[in-house]
Amino acid sequence: MSAIRIVRIHNELLGTYGDQGNAEVLAFRAKFHGISTSIIDVTYEQALPRNGNIFLLGGAEDAAQLLSLEALKREKTLEGAIGDGAVLLAVCAGFQIIGNTFWADGQKVDGLSLLDVESSPGKKRCVGEVKAKTSILNLDLSGFENHSGVTTLNSGVQAFAKVSSGYGNGDGRFDGAVVGNVFGTYMHGPILARNPQLADLILTRATGSAFNQISDPLASKYAEIARKY
Repeated sequence: MSAIRIVRIHNELLGTYGDQGNAEVLAFRAKFHGISTSIIDVTYEQALPRNGNIFLLGGAEDAAQLLSLEALKREKTLEGAIGDGAVLLAVCAGFQIIGNTFWADGQKVDGLSLLDVESSPGKKRCVGEVKAKTSILNLDLSGFENHSGVTTLNSGVQAFAKVSSGYGNGDGRFDGAVVGNVFGTYMHGPILARNPQLADLILTRATGSAFNQISDPLASKYAEIARKY
């Protein structure tokens, strides 16, 4: 694949914690590997393009989260694109949106059910640095979390990463969930800026071309910087 389309979903709503930067990291990493990209910003008033290769959802407060969900429920484009092989990275509020249920503004809300998980209010706010290891490529990850949700994975759902420091899904054991090309996590940072090898994994899934992340000196340098935080 010589060009990919990165769709940043509802950045005006889901850009509270800087997760929009994940698109720029993907574009930079793709250029490093000789692949051209286009970043497509879609507002909640616009329809999602079915032909996106990578879709990104970020974090937000309750009101913005509900507006984004309402817009996504108007059509089945995201579900269809994933069925066609697109990759989805959903962070924090975005992670909750693609689950079965979550709570916002004091009410239980039905999500998109792209991941078989349930999110509920926790007793405390989870704020701070996260360190975790994902079994996908055996990567050590770092990120920053700021949420009060507790997300429970239903039977058979694989966690995105095992937490060594921080709260993750609220239990201090695991963070996020992953099924096929759908990745959910509570880690901001943006996560792909802190973990460029994960960006390469997403590009690999989107393009079908395997990139050699380990021999990439830039990836090693970025990972070294991320470990300092």
